Amino acid sequence: MNPTGSSLRVLVDKWLAPNAHAPARVVCFSRMQDNRLRYVCVEAVHPARTIAIFFFRHDDGSWCVFPPASQRPAMMTRAA
Repeated sequence: MNPTGSSLRVLVDKWLAPNAHAPARVVCFSRMQDNRLRYVCVEAVHPARTIAIFFFRHDDGSWCVFPPASQRPAMMTRAA
């Protein structure tokens, strides 16, 4: 795991601010079809509203609220 990246627990605490009256829970989790990267949807029910956020796992092991960038085709040279 990337030591500078964020763990899922840290991001859930930051974005959803769960507490005893509004706990956070995982609503769904799976992998994206095109690149098989993981995602998790976490929800917190607050008195005024329900908040749900998708978190995406990046190649370095960190979690973010945005999906990782798609890998683009690249050209390489072959060593002679």
